[in-house]
Amino acid sequence: MAARASGSPASRVTATEPKCSSSCRRFNFVICSKSNRYRGGMKPAGFPANAPRVSHTAFTAAAARAAHLLVDTEPLIFSDTLAARLLGDRAEELLAYHRLHGTHPILAGARAEAVCRSRFAEARLMRGNSGIDQYAILGAGLDSFAYRTTSRRFRVFEVDHPATQSAKRELLAGAGIAEPASVTFVPVDFEAEPLRERLVQSGLDPVRPVFVSWLGVTVYLTRTAIAATLRELGGFAPGSEIVADHLLPAELRDAAGNGYADAVGPVAAGQGEPWRTFLSPAALSELLREAGFDVVEQAGQRQSVAARLWRRTDALRPAALSALAHARIPRRPG
Repeated sequence: MAARASGSPASRVTATEPKCSSSCRRFNFVICSKSNRYRGGMKPAGFPANAPRVSHTAFTAAAARAAHLLVDTEPLIFSDTLAARLLGDRAEELLAYHRLHGTHPILAGARAEAVCRSRFAEARLMRGNSGIDQYAILGAGLDSFAYRTTSRRFRVFEVDHPATQSAKRELLAGAGIAEPASVTFVPVDFEAEPLRERLVQSGLDPVRPVFVSWLGVTVYLTRTAIAATLRELGGFAPGSEIVADHLLPAELRDAAGNGYADAVGPVAAGQGEPWRTFLSPAALSELLREAGFDVVEQAGQRQSVAARLWRRTDALRPAALSALAHARIPRRPG
């Protein structure tokens, strides 16, 4: 695979296991790192000392996508060929965890979660018959779609906290990845700014449909904030679409899903990113309908990709941990 090529960040991963504090040693290779330059007092260049820290989950999600190309076998579920480069000087550290412990159910679960949702969203985005050419990525983190796509169809709006966007642009520059003219960065403080207004101010055309992906975010928000965001998105043009994921409540998870949640949730909270909201598919459907969307489809991890992709010889297994929804604002008759 290309990701294994000599000289790439992934190929330089050493066999030395990174060290971590004893408080999270049990799962240190998943979500903890002493050397994360964006976690503590250090911030991206140009930010004051009291600026909000960059989301750690942006790095771990990108590492999961990158590691899928390194430690999992064919068939690949999703190929993010730029994820390793976007990890910058953290690539060796984060990818070493997956190389050393890739069969651990928590790490394998992280990879399955990341690649299933990305494949599901981009497969629906890239349908040739939708007529949509505006793509808004909410909580874009280290998403690489705009930099690896060969399609010139989309104008891409990457929406995230200013600190995360500043860090990403540093990483893009450091990796020698050009920012295409088709990309617009939309810095938003989701707690304080109107999302739809900021998107329109940044050039999104509100009278034409837009495709929105909202992945890996809803669990960190209150149900009230989720509903408010969906209502804003529901004000876009008829024909607009959304793909969103959500973590399931404990009673709907299986043993693997509960094991992952019990291990990762408390550590995420300790890093300042607590899990706040778990939604059943029915609950998310209700929120979408109240915001003006028609639900097109919903799927768990197993159903989110073709069945052939689960005929595997590696550690990836579908878990009842999360679910995805695809919805559309109905077009008016006539």
